[in-house]
Amino acid sequence: MTNFTYPLHSLKEGRWFKLICGASFQHLPAVRNLTLAYTLAGADCIDVAADPAVIAAAQEGLRTAACLSAEAKRRGFGFHSLPWLMVSLNDGEDPHFRKAEFNATECPSECPRPCEKVCPAGAIVFDRTKDSFSGVIDRLCYGCGRCLPICPSQLIFTRSYISTPDAIAPLILPTGVDALEIHTQVGRDRDFERLWKAISPWINQLKLIAISCPDGEKLIDYLWTLYDLMKPVPSTLVWQTDGRPMSGDIGMGTTHAAVKLGQKVLSADLPGYVQLAGGTNSHTVTKLRSMGLLNRSENSVSANFRNYIAGIAYGSYARVLLSPILEQLEKIPVLSCGTGVSPVPSPDTVQPMRLEEEPELLWQAVALAYSLVSQIKTP
Repeated sequence: MTNFTYPLHSLKEGRWFKLICGASFQHLPAVRNLTLAYTLAGADCIDVAADPAVIAAAQEGLRTAACLSAEAKRRGFGFHSLPWLMVSLNDGEDPHFRKAEFNATECPSECPRPCEKVCPAGAIVFDRTKDSFSGVIDRLCYGCGRCLPICPSQLIFTRSYISTPDAIAPLILPTGVDALEIHTQVGRDRDFERLWKAISPWINQLKLIAISCPDGEKLIDYLWTLYDLMKPVPSTLVWQTDGRPMSGDIGMGTTHAAVKLGQKVLSADLPGYVQLAGGTNSHTVTKLRSMGLLNRSENSVSANFRNYIAGIAYGSYARVLLSPILEQLEKIPVLSCGTGVSPVPSPDTVQPMRLEEEPELLWQAVALAYSLVSQIKTP
């Protein structure tokens, strides 16, 4: 586990930045490179899927960032220490833990394919050149659901999954995970309690526990119920208010739901920190500042963190912000076998390029990431 305490200082100061790679996002090169860029830009936490391969990809990104940290500081970016690595779990059905599916052979030939155009992850393809594949690329889909209502033939469905407690301990213990996030919804207190009991033997090894919950009737009562189930909480506690899940890249309006829900939970005066998610984008900090919900003091001792939003998590918006660079990177082939360069490499011999192997693209990516991270970091 990471031994740095700077992320905790960020929470106390109200300057916490979390990157959400996606609870269902399993594109390993993208997870690695996103982790690298946002770490060098000063992120405090990287949230990834509870998948050993995804965790390993993020950790590789963190190790690479550690080697490049001095250069990032020299260039004026916000790196202070390695961020905490977080994995996300769920206690029941949740939109963050699903994948879209459809059988492309059932699609009418005259269909305009609006699903392909609306997918923010580029996970829906038809007749992909290299293998003639049509359908959903599983590792890219993160379950946003935007394709579901616009399919003219209603052929798209979702495959959901729920975290199994037996599989959690191996993720927490040997792999260097610093934090855990549990996705829940109002009314699932029994499901939450079952999951909490299953993971409680390992909770004290974590630096932070986050509870992510969307709005609902009697939300505040439900959150207090969860707190009673968890207490005494042995580590830092964060309430993640999931305003409008996976929508930050749609437009300015999505941040209103995130801020409104954050304000609601903040007023409940729950023990712990309140952090926004769901619809967050480049407008979120401006909105919070205009409402007086961000800490304006540079001295954390003089400010009461219970009076302001402690941090912001960015998911789809943060990923889309860097997607042009990552897509450009993927077009640069690296041959994985032999010492010679094949004039026409086959798909089986091509590996994605690592971001640090293209320094110009690397620092472009870090600069873009820093343009988002610095918003909440600046007093």
